[in-house]
Amino acid sequence: MFDITTKTMQWGEETLTLETGKVARQADGSVIATLGETRVMANVTYAREQKPGQDFFPLTVHYQEKYYAAGKVPGGFFKREARPTEKETLTARLIDRPIRPLFVPGFKNEVLVMCTVLSHDLVNDPDIVAMIAASAALTISGVPFMGPIAGCRVGFADGEYVLNPTVDDMHDLRLNPEQRLDLVVAGTKDAVMMVESEAYELSEAEMLGAVTFAHEQIQPVIDLIISLAESAAKEPFDFQAPDYSDLFAAVQAAGEEQMRAAFAITDKQDRTAAVAAARETIKAALTEEQLGDANLGSALKKLEAGILRGDVVKGGKRIDGRSTTDVRPISCETGLLPRTHGSALFTRGETQGLVVTTLGTGDDEQFIDALHGTFKSNFLLHYNFPPYSVGEVGRVGPPGRREIGHGKLAWRALQAVLPAPTDFPYTVRLVSEITESNGSSSMASVCGGSLSMMDAGVPLKSAVAGVAMGLILEEDGSYAVLTDILGDEDHLGDMDFKVAGTENGITSLQMDIKVAGITPEIMEKALAQAKDGRMHILGEMNKALSGAGEFSVHAPRIETMNIPTDKIREVIGSGGKVIREIVEVSGAKVDINDDGVIKIASPNGEAIQKAYDMIHAIVAEPEEGAIYTGKVVKIVDFGAFVNFFGKRDGLVHVSQIENRRLNHPSDVLKEGQEVKVKLLGFDDRGKVRLSMKVVDQETGEEVAREKKESAE
Repeated sequence: MFDITTKTMQWGEETLTLETGKVARQADGSVIATLGETRVMANVTYAREQKPGQDFFPLTVHYQEKYYAAGKVPGGFFKREARPTEKETLTARLIDRPIRPLFVPGFKNEVLVMCTVLSHDLVNDPDIVAMIAASAALTISGVPFMGPIAGCRVGFADGEYVLNPTVDDMHDLRLNPEQRLDLVVAGTKDAVMMVESEAYELSEAEMLGAVTFAHEQIQPVIDLIISLAESAAKEPFDFQAPDYSDLFAAVQAAGEEQMRAAFAITDKQDRTAAVAAARETIKAALTEEQLGDANLGSALKKLEAGILRGDVVKGGKRIDGRSTTDVRPISCETGLLPRTHGSALFTRGETQGLVVTTLGTGDDEQFIDALHGTFKSNFLLHYNFPPYSVGEVGRVGPPGRREIGHGKLAWRALQAVLPAPTDFPYTVRLVSEITESNGSSSMASVCGGSLSMMDAGVPLKSAVAGVAMGLILEEDGSYAVLTDILGDEDHLGDMDFKVAGTENGITSLQMDIKVAGITPEIMEKALAQAKDGRMHILGEMNKALSGAGEFSVHAPRIETMNIPTDKIREVIGSGGKVIREIVEVSGAKVDINDDGVIKIASPNGEAIQKAYDMIHAIVAEPEEGAIYTGKVVKIVDFGAFVNFFGKRDGLVHVSQIENRRLNHPSDVLKEGQEVKVKLLGFDDRGKVRLSMKVVDQETGEEVAREKKESAE
């Protein structure tokens, strides 16, 4: 019934297995990849014909995590996997980015790649397994795919690169100083195609070394996929890239001069209008048959790319007049919004981000329900890209893959410099509103986010800046690395290379390459040029930070205290009775963690102190020799019981009430009376012994020894 093909290899500390032929046999390509006990199924289907009028490549990648894979039931009312989580969206993008450039040019048939996590051992992250499974499924499907690719994750601890570190090793890296890197690299046999990372101020050399290490480690995986394809691949789809050389010649003759003049305009909106006019001029000169050709869009793009790319590589001059290393003019402003906790407006050329910081309490932390467990996050970054930012009319809806991906890139860049939660016990939420865009709004979010948090008084370890780099690589090997790329340079170039970091090193690196042939030398040059650009931007940002750093009067104040874990129960009380009373009496918010860390939050400092004192009275032990204010709770013949320390009572013997003989304690005391007492110690049975007569009942100070002796 089944024609099963299986290939296995030892990869690092785990066994990697690829299997096809048993499941999803009607898909064009289906592979189940297993690493350890993490198992992902990838299925590929593709249309045999291009849709009429299709002028782009419709590739769709889905990545799905099924809760059953980790033996869990989904949360929520419906108990069913709902819309994609952030992790699923980011992983789908992670797979899409390296495979998209590897389809044969001109292929525009619809392709669907679906990756489903079937089993998760809570050790090996399924995103890498999914990438390998997707590559293998594409390679055996027959679709015109110039792969295979493979991917791996790299850590960096104790000066050594680590292949595929565990899920726990990569979780919450900023609280794990041993691990300084979470890097994912995908590539072919000859070239790196994609890089995504979260780093902790690594040098350019360390980062480049990690990328090189990763490319070496994926080579045996690529060989394994090729071995699987040799045994199980389907017949290649009969596809010939369309020849539109005659159409391109007609397009070039009709409008190259006008298009070249349009790209010479430095202002984006004027240039966009001129390019659109040049396209209309070209179309007006074409025949009906040429206008109906599905390759017209490709011919126009080829003309535009040729003009832009040739001028940069040959003359070193870009469409806005800058050299290859120039950063556009920068403007930074903080404290724009009066009622927010922190705000900044960062403008770089025609790219602008308004970034706002909000400081919250423990109640504002985000709960994340992942396959490997449920955890909290106290740093949130949300990125919004409205249509008006590029002068367009468009539909506004929930955040898409682009918004989630750009926001996560900025999050990775900034979280490396956040203070430890014990030092700054706030939940920090950043919202980046992109108000203008012409190149790398994600890096504008990094710069604006750093400024905004500093404006809010967040004690960052260092300011963070980001810059987007581009590359134009010609067939003869000549190339130009571009600093601070424009939208057109990103669209028509060969590489999008975003680097963020501090003065001390890189905190995030994202790279997408559209062509094979990026050498280590080119990457090294791009990293060095990016460092120069980053330092320039940091210098401009520092000019705006002179007035920043004051804590907003509208932000909540939070104090932390640590209590023994065995005292947590006492602070909470039966059914939460004690903690509710503390909140009601003090007026402060109180949040208790399982590790004994208590956060007390309120805009009112007196409320925080009141809650602190109430909790301290519950968990602290009374000190011998200390003086306390207490309340008489019971009077007996031999003395009075005083509640002096939380719920703790002690006996003031009748001989310790005053420096004179009393017939009965009730002669001077009554229940409910407030008194000052000194803790003398504990008797043989552990009972508390208190004294009133050694304390001045008006001042609360201990009576001087000379005074006591004279009284006696």
